[in-house]
Amino acid sequence: METMSRALVIGEALIDIVERDGNVVGEYVGGSPLNVAVGLGRLGRGVDFLTHIADDARGRRIVEYVESSGVQLVSGSIGGSKTSTAMATLDGAGAARYRFDIDWQLSGTPEVATPLLVHTGSIATVLEPGCRATAALLDAYRMSATITFDPNVRADVVQDDDIARGRIDRLVERADIVKASEDDLRWVDPRHSPEQIARAWLEVGPSIVAVTSGERGAFAVCRAGVVSVAARPVRVVDTVGAGDAFMTGLLDALWSRDLLGADHRRDLGRISTDALTEVLSTAVLASALTVGRAGADLPDRAALTTVQGSPPAQR
Repeated sequence: METMSRALVIGEALIDIVERDGNVVGEYVGGSPLNVAVGLGRLGRGVDFLTHIADDARGRRIVEYVESSGVQLVSGSIGGSKTSTAMATLDGAGAARYRFDIDWQLSGTPEVATPLLVHTGSIATVLEPGCRATAALLDAYRMSATITFDPNVRADVVQDDDIARGRIDRLVERADIVKASEDDLRWVDPRHSPEQIARAWLEVGPSIVAVTSGERGAFAVCRAGVVSVAARPVRVVDTVGAGDAFMTGLLDALWSRDLLGADHRRDLGRISTDALTEVLSTAVLASALTVGRAGADLPDRAALTTVQGSPPAQR
């Protein structure tokens, strides 16, 4: 089956209004899926982004930001009554707590070439009415594309915890690659450890489940076993976009290894622990570079390779 070397990212785009010590210190384009789309675009990947924004000042800022990173906005993404926002309040360590004002809707099927990769996550997968359309699109594309999912739980927008957990479970079963934070997993199932949950998820569908652990780095499970990578030492400005940068680095590294696309699903399922450790190291590096900057400012290829050294050839 022939596939195009492009990713389709589906999910929310918004403006992060960042507040520290009671003062607004900046407004940044954000949204977890948007950050992944932009991150892949900055790394030179072909990306189509399906979202829901308005034709207002903030929406136009999002369009400019996305397109400046080489990402193509999918037709139909501009149709909301207002562009969504998130108030991100930073604590003394730069960690963010969010309050959302968001509207999430989708209609129709995006008119894009058959993608190699389809990614979604966060609010787009749990908030009505758009979450149902998001899940349907993943089902439609799974025959041709690698499906990747980051629950990136935002409890403030969850209308029913049990329903949201059920939706997360169903998307995990459909996904080839799942990334989550330890905080996500504690919300999903507080009775079990993150590694226990990751192993349980691995048994129901994915080839890789990767878990971020903040200053302790990250670990991942695959059929061959479990691997872990320490965090890189870095002066943290804030943690906005850290998990999205990790997801971007993870996908980019797997893309370079020619492990994406439905035709390579069996190869992805056979990834070795050595290969997964190298992939995880790239993801941790991308995250470290992001937390050293204000806002969700994900690295481009030059920034990533300056620290990493010569990268494997892109495929």
